[in-house]
Parts: sequence; structure tokens; C-alpha cells
Amino acid sequence: MNARTLAGLQAAGRVLLGGGIAAAPSLLAGGWVGSVADEPGGRVLATGLGGRDVALALGTFAALRDGRGARRWLLAGMVADTADLVATLRDRDALSPVAVPAVAAIAGGSVLLGTWLQRELD
Repeated sequence: MNARTLAGLQAAGRVLLGGGIAAAPSLLAGGWVGSVADEPGGRVLATGLGGRDVALALGTFAALRDGRGARRWLLAGMVADTADLVATLRDRDALSPVAVPAVAAIAGGSVLLGTWLQRELD
């Protein structure tokens, strides 16, 4: 599998996760931040977060299609994923026991993949 394919798969994952969080914030964000995701403010933040990931994915898809600029979109995703990971680690004691390993795997893995893709893509 080449770097462009992996970047496209990463973007597809962003659409699925981000779209899911935007569509069902209480359900999907609740596993991350707990019952606050059921409150109006939590739903607002989760919906915005999901929209952010969908936007990053759409930008990545367009850049991959055009053959230029994908590294910038991937870097933006890495910044967003790093922020998610840092915020989760900072407040880990208030989160469910599965939130930290799940975010570490998803966001941390995405940052690692993005780092590799930065070197591999034009």
C-alpha cells in the first residue's frame, strides 16, 4: 500500500469518526468524555469537533486528487489529533478508563501515521 492510499484511508477514517460524532454526539463522544456529552454544551463541542475532522478529511481528499497540498492538510490533522491527545491525557482522571487508551490509539496512531506520510508524500 502506498502513501497516497494510506493518506486516503486516514481521511476516510476522519469522515467516519468525525461524521459519527457530529451526527450522534451523545453516543460517540460519551465514550470519550462521559455524561457531559449528553448536555447541550457537550453536544455543541462534539458536533464542532466532528465537523473539524470531516473538514480535514475533505481538504485531504481534494489535495490528494489535485496532486498537491496534502502534506499541509495532514499537518493540520496532526495538530488537531495532538490537541485531542494532550487534552485527554491532561484530564485523564475525569474520563472513563477506556478513553485514554482509545484516544492514545486513535489520535496517537494518526499522528504517527501523519509523521510518516509527511516524509513520503510530495
